[in-house]
Amino acid sequence: MPSSTTPLLSQQPSTGKYAPAPSNASRSPCPVVNALANHGYIERSGCNIYMKDLNASMRHVGMSSLLGSVFAKPTYIEFQDPAKAYLQKPVNFFTRLWRLIRNPYSFFAYFGCWKRGQVSSGKRYINLEDLATHGAIEHDISITRRDVDQKEGNNALQQDLLDDLLRSSSDGGETLTTEDLGNFIKSRIQQQLRDNPNLVYGPSEHQVNCGQLALLMHCFGNGKAIPCSYVRAIFEDERLPWKEGWQKRSWWPMGLFEFFGAVKKMTAAVGLSF
Repeated sequence: MPSSTTPLLSQQPSTGKYAPAPSNASRSPCPVVNALANHGYIERSGCNIYMKDLNASMRHVGMSSLLGSVFAKPTYIEFQDPAKAYLQKPVNFFTRLWRLIRNPYSFFAYFGCWKRGQVSSGKRYINLEDLATHGAIEHDISITRRDVDQKEGNNALQQDLLDDLLRSSSDGGETLTTEDLGNFIKSRIQQQLRDNPNLVYGPSEHQVNCGQLALLMHCFGNGKAIPCSYVRAIFEDERLPWKEGWQKRSWWPMGLFEFFGAVKKMTAAVGLSF
């Protein structure tokens, strides 16, 4: 029998099994990434997440390896505060081109959340809370989080926003369509224009926002609609909605071309011009 100081194997959930985040866990504004941690596909504590592990975890929600890497790998580029961009020396075209040739993911450098000093055994790591760093992949006008300048902060789920999102269903709460999400984003923009005098939301933030919703619709829905039960599981429990009937795309994972087309449709559904 194990001694009183030996942890029982049954106390350690197996990879894939859902367990709610411990109270001291690091978590991000992204419920899908948090769900990957809660299922053990990345470190359950949310701390010391290495690039190879975050990148590999993307396949568990049905992304192709290339699409997953576009979201995972640039995260490990050092964060550059947009408010201090004017302090950086201008870079000429050929320098930018050479950087892009050396590292194609540098095109998405604005996703970078890594902070200097987060290195272990010569490898960069992030903590999931780093994904809440404002001005990187995190942006104002989330569908279930408030903005960084509001008292609630930009990391924790706001239950009233999730309830509003689910009520925006046009078929009585069964599904959310692309049009439903587009209308909801428009209402969130109007709400935040009233509530946040420091709102920052331009074309770049809008593209990222629509991209995140496109992933939700195509990885968990059929590209046209997503069941509200899936949305509640993902956002409220931060859990992959297997119990509700979801199955991961395996034969045909979501790739780059499908993603770009989905973003275009989501952008059109919002109908916002800059």
